[in-house]
Amino acid sequence: MSRKWNCIDNAPTESFFGHLKDEIDVSWCNSFHELEKYIENYIYILL
Repeated sequence: MSRKWNCIDNAPTESFFGHLKDEIDVSWCNSFHELEKYIENYIYILL
C-alpha cells in the first residue's frame, strides 16, 4: 500500500488491475470460486 498522496508508489498496482479488468471476461463465471480460479490462472500465465 502506498503512502497517502503518493501515486508513484501505487502505479504498478494500478497498472496491473487496469490490465486485469481489460483482459479478462467474467461474464461466464457462475460462482465466486470460478472467478477466483480464472484470475489465478491469469496471474500464473503472466509469471
